[in-house]
Amino acid sequence: MSDPRTDLAAAGARLAALGLSPGSSGNLSVRTGDRVLITPTGADLAAIDPDGLSELGLDGVHLAGPRPSKEFPLHSAFYRRDATTRAVVHLHARHATAVSCLPPWSPRSAVPPLTPYYVMRVGQTPLLPYAPPGDAGQAEDMARLPFPFRAALLQNHGPVLAGTTMARAVEAAVELEEVAALLLALGERPARLLTPEEAGQLARTYDSPWDDHR
Repeated sequence: MSDPRTDLAAAGARLAALGLSPGSSGNLSVRTGDRVLITPTGADLAAIDPDGLSELGLDGVHLAGPRPSKEFPLHSAFYRRDATTRAVVHLHARHATAVSCLPPWSPRSAVPPLTPYYVMRVGQTPLLPYAPPGDAGQAEDMARLPFPFRAALLQNHGPVLAGTTMARAVEAAVELEEVAALLLALGERPARLLTPEEAGQLARTYDSPWDDHR
């Protein structure tokens, strides 16, 4: 059985190696029972100490370890939204952050269905209105959104994603960055999107959150 602490450290190293976590930006967490292990404030994802994580309750109360990342309210909100969530990834990845500065494609997804893998691995990704980093109100607004999603873009800030495992959360983060890069590369040119029927079939097959955006 894998160790959630070492899984988290390995995920941070991979995301940093892919260039998705510049400097000391970004934060990761995993849920273990009724507790959450999260990277401490100012942590470098390339060099996470598995034994130096902060420990929180599901309500966000600091229980042990160093001071947690100020983004812990976002992590707590995802764990409260869905009991199957076991990992949360927040990054300042370049292309996804750039897309967070643009108008959203629809009220429920900042990103359109450009590729099947985006629909399969990420699903609809709402744009949350700008708030200062660590803002608890933004996290509460996200927790109350009345439709399904496992990823969101924080306006002018970056992506946050949840998964039933750390591996799936990381996979979704990588896929979101890729589709964001494709969206920016297309620019103003008209692009062929997946049809509602095509996206809907993928969402049903892969149990991915995607509403009919017509």
